[in-house]
Order: sequence, then C-alpha cells, then structure tokens
Amino acid sequence: MNQAQHAFENMAPQTLQEALALLARRDAELAALRSSQQEWLHAVSHDLRAPLRHVLAFNPLIAELLQSPNPSADDLEEALSFLQTMDQSSQRMAAMFDGLLQLSRADRQVLQLQSVDVLPVLHSVQQRLQADAEGRQIEWGLPATAPAVQADPYLLELALTAALSNAIKFTRSVPQARIQVDVRHEMQGRDCVIAIADNGVGFDQSRAGKLFGVFQRMHREADFEGVGTGLVLVRNICRRHGGKAEIEAQPNVGCQLQMSWLKA
Repeated sequence: MNQAQHAFENMAPQTLQEALALLARRDAELAALRSSQQEWLHAVSHDLRAPLRHVLAFNPLIAELLQSPNPSADDLEEALSFLQTMDQSSQRMAAMFDGLLQLSRADRQVLQLQSVDVLPVLHSVQQRLQADAEGRQIEWGLPATAPAVQADPYLLELALTAALSNAIKFTRSVPQARIQVDVRHEMQGRDCVIAIADNGVGFDQSRAGKLFGVFQRMHREADFEGVGTGLVLVRNICRRHGGKAEIEAQPNVGCQLQMSWLKA
C-alpha cells in the first residue's frame, strides 16, 4: 500500500458530517494550492530577476575592465567589487531557490492527519533551536499543558520550527529576549490556536499583510538574514490543515504569530 492510499484510508469518513468536513478540507487545500501556484509564478518571474540582473549586468563590466593590456589598480579593485556583488547575488538566489523548494515540498507532502500532542513537538523544536542560538540566553515561556491537534506531525514540526526561528532571529538585538508560547482552545468552533509572542524588533502593523507573500521582508538583509519564505511556509501549512495564520506587531515592541489548527 502506498503512502497516499494509507493516508486516504486513515481519513476515510464514517459519517455524513465527517464526509462534509473532509470535502471542505479538500476545497481549502485546492484553493491554497492555487494561491501558492500564483505566488510561485510571481516569485520566479519577478523576485528572482533582481539577483539575476546583478550577475548578468556585472559580467560584461568585469570583462571590459580586465581586457585592457595593463589594468590599473583601480580597475582591479572595481572588478573585485563587482565579483563580490555577483557572489552575494548568486548566494541569495540559491537561498531563494532553497526557500521555494521547501515550500514546494510542504505543499506536496501527503497529509498524514492524526491526533498530535503539541507539547513534545514544541519542546523538541525549542531545544534544537536553542542549541543553535549561538549561546544566546533566551527567556522561554512554554505552556505546562496543551490540547492535542489534528495534524500531520512532520508539517506541524516544520511550521513550529519556522515560527520559533523567526522569533529567535528578530529578538537578536534585544538585551533580554523573551519568547512566549501559548496553546489554547477557542471558546467557539473547533479551532486550537498556537500563539508565539516575542519582544523583538516588530514592524509596522499596517504592512502585516505583505509578510505572508513569497520573498516579502520587513527588514534589511544586512540586519536580518533570510529571503522571506518562513511565514509563507507557516501560512501554507495552516491552510492545508483547514486553519490560518495571522500576525500582529508593533515597532520595537515585538510581534505575535497565531496559528489555528483543528482540535483532535
């Protein structure tokens, strides 16, 4: 039995209500996939052109500088500067392709929906990221208890990793970084919300909608690394599970990311 057949049998509806819920989830997945495809087309046709232009534009300039019989020291210095720019652009383009590849894999992952205890996954991700945080002291606020969610374990871990990585990154310049994670049931409906709040640099809330676009960033690359695919990954994974991702922030105060999942 292949993975897709196994997943289908695990999700086979037993009642009309379950069948309607499954159909609604399939519709949501299809809509999310169409939206992702449009973003992919825009990213490939537009955003990837910027670093490519640097590579294409500086190549003939370097050739021109070095074609003279005796290039001056200034010519050599300028050529080296162009080469450095080309190298940086090439590395950025490679990172952008890696980000797109990760988004594609998450979109194509066959959902293995099951009841998942959030706490072990959350603690595992937190410990792994803390170990990679270059010795920084981060004040973590993790819940003592949490409800289970209906999710694909791999994709849930991927979403939590992207969300917590962002919180760690954007609290880098804060003397005492604080990251608070809460997991709660919504009073109405079937949603379970995982909220991750930090006291980092934040951003202007009026621009929040742009953050969920592929390659969209709020801060300069010189200040914070990354190409702008982390939040897109979180949003796409939540959408595939019938949920959503929202973010609120204030400049120099921090931000809070909320991810909704179905209760187990």
